[in-house]
Amino acid sequence: MTIIAIVLLYFGLLFAVSKWTGKKATNETFYRGDRQSPWYLVAFGMIGASISGVTFVSVPGMVNSIGMTYLQTCLGFIAGYAVIAFVLLPLYYRLNLTTIYSYLGQRIGKRAYKTGASFFLLSKMTGASVRFYVVCWILLACGTGTLGNETSGSIGYDDWMFAAVVVVMTALIWLYTRQGGIKTVVWTDTFQTVCLFGALILIIYKVVGELGMTTGDAVTAIHQSELSQVFVFDDWVSKQNFWKQFLSGAFIAIVMTGLDQDMMQKNLTCRSLHDAQKDMCSYGVAFLPANLLFLSLGVLLTIWYQHQGIALPASGDDLLPRFIMHSSQGSPVIMIIFMLGMVAAAFSSADSALTALTTSYCVDICGRADDERLRHRVHIGMAGVFVVFILLFRLLNSTSVIDAIYILCSYTYGPLLGLFAFGLLTKRQASDRYVPYICVLSPLLCLAIDTLTFQMTSYRFGYELLMVNGMLTFAGLWLTGHSNVPGADVRNNP
Repeated sequence: MTIIAIVLLYFGLLFAVSKWTGKKATNETFYRGDRQSPWYLVAFGMIGASISGVTFVSVPGMVNSIGMTYLQTCLGFIAGYAVIAFVLLPLYYRLNLTTIYSYLGQRIGKRAYKTGASFFLLSKMTGASVRFYVVCWILLACGTGTLGNETSGSIGYDDWMFAAVVVVMTALIWLYTRQGGIKTVVWTDTFQTVCLFGALILIIYKVVGELGMTTGDAVTAIHQSELSQVFVFDDWVSKQNFWKQFLSGAFIAIVMTGLDQDMMQKNLTCRSLHDAQKDMCSYGVAFLPANLLFLSLGVLLTIWYQHQGIALPASGDDLLPRFIMHSSQGSPVIMIIFMLGMVAAAFSSADSALTALTTSYCVDICGRADDERLRHRVHIGMAGVFVVFILLFRLLNSTSVIDAIYILCSYTYGPLLGLFAFGLLTKRQASDRYVPYICVLSPLLCLAIDTLTFQMTSYRFGYELLMVNGMLTFAGLWLTGHSNVPGADVRNNP
């Protein structure tokens, strides 16, 4: 009953915002927020939208395997966001785009346009569904008292109850985004970011209190912990090497934000290019301390386990949930705070994904941006597909399958990187008819390269595989292309 009450109260607040932002809403409101969003709200809301329920649980658990070296990637994010702000955003605003993939149609051709949009739809639907799936089983585990004792996919609850939670949660998201679309998302994401970080800070406060520390003691303990190592310069083979992490972080930011309709749709609602650039730079810088908080929580939780004489969980993902279960035995307050953070993280990532999927399908695939009836049908259809994907993951009932899906999502962003890089960095014209084949072949070649490299050297590619994927796509476009034809280069055309 506590979970139901929290979700319904939370939804009530979101629905109130939705009613206000959805007044006199049109397709222009749904797709671009009438280009009236305050840049600071967009920047703040994007922080929460970037942090899914998986991040909320997984990042604190990273410290026991890789320390705080993930911050090297976050530093790379800042460089990537600078490229987005000063290279991609000027292009998108100059061309007055509704979806960013329409650039590919102008620069390369119709097949490139459809291919780019299709890769986005596949990536976003699978990635968003898995993230939402994880939150649903955690919420059910909260209700059954098995949180932290079960793996994702086996929560000891009847499948029909799980399906009911998924359907209700998705229906709530559809309901408050159906009218105002991205305009509603900009405002609700701001509220949800407040809830998310409020929950995070209160959990940190709880851990510090149980350790009998002051704030200064906690900072000192984190600094002195061997888990607080950030930089790795001496081991070039390690996946945690600084330059691998930094460069990968830059490209991840460019691809998963700058080339992702979900993230860029919010930026394109700002009043001007200058506002959008301020938004992007502020968001990029804020992402570093945000992740520092999650990692610091992980260090403090590890210290707490040691003080309690409790063995660390085998999985890093269980580090926070098991603490929540232990601490909630005397008082349910910490459980309520945790659930609030999880719901905020789930809604803020899923609502923008559903809106972006609807936008891309209507505008990119159907080519009917002005058809309001189509938009309503696609929006509810995407919600239905979203539910089906989540229930399929439940049916598969395998953590390894979910890991594989995350890997698949990372592979599908490589062709987008190659397509946009080719369009922006060259004046050469690609052969449009070969683009779909190149974009499918490149990830397959990456898989083969990674497999062969591992068999021969025991080395596994990390985030840098994204760059290899992009380079292969770029090379394929170059080899099958020809000299620039007049009018093909739209980089400098309004």
